[in-house]
Amino acid sequence: MSSARSPSKTLYFTERGSGPPLLLVHGLMVTGEMFEPVIGHFATRHRVIIPDLRGHGRSRALPPPYAAAQLASDLSQLLDHLRIDSTAVLGYSQGGAIAQQMVLDFPNRCDRLVLACTFAFNMATYREKVEGHLLPLLLQVLGTRLSAKLIVSQAAPQLGKERADWLTALMADQDRKAMVSAWKETMAFDSRRRLAEIACPTLVIAASNDQAVPIHHAKMLHDGVAGSQLVIIDDADHALIWTHSDEFERVTDDFLRA
Repeated sequence: MSSARSPSKTLYFTERGSGPPLLLVHGLMVTGEMFEPVIGHFATRHRVIIPDLRGHGRSRALPPPYAAAQLASDLSQLLDHLRIDSTAVLGYSQGGAIAQQMVLDFPNRCDRLVLACTFAFNMATYREKVEGHLLPLLLQVLGTRLSAKLIVSQAAPQLGKERADWLTALMADQDRKAMVSAWKETMAFDSRRRLAEIACPTLVIAASNDQAVPIHHAKMLHDGVAGSQLVIIDDADHALIWTHSDEFERVTDDFLRA
């Protein structure tokens, strides 16, 4: 696996494998390392590109804003650096919001789109609004480690202790101030009125028991993106990429090969 930082000082990234490009976009409070269980599989058929988003991981020194438009622009600049005109894009959780923004702002850069455990608007219900405003307060009061333990226990109850500890450590290592700012930008993201503009083939993957991003979000995306496919993985929660890796890889492979 090779790693580098683009000369424009946008993002730290790693890449692995060869073949048609596949850009993996991670979620909030983690890094590209979240894809570790599936990178080897996808790298057998793809040139897999895994950035750390602005403010996260090894791109944490890059300043705000952390709005979706800025993060999508960062990804487009990274593709320029790699001399990639168009790529398949897979966004997970908040990474799916950034992937949508990239397709909307740079439609020619994405030839296939996978939206996993993600949303068009994450403040759609009263509960989500309450939780959305609570999380920045938790981060400020409890810090990243205690907040991470609480989030993992609630959002990913199916994870075993070893994987839960790994995910908690990954989240705890992020910068608290940057994560508060990034979460506020996540709350502001709303692509509902623009979903019809997404013209590339799109797969929506959802977990039947996802409490962090409930299934109504996947149905909203599926209804809004014309011709999109919806796959619901049974008995899975927001951590399906780790607990149901084989199914995640299979449905993604089937879509990318079609």
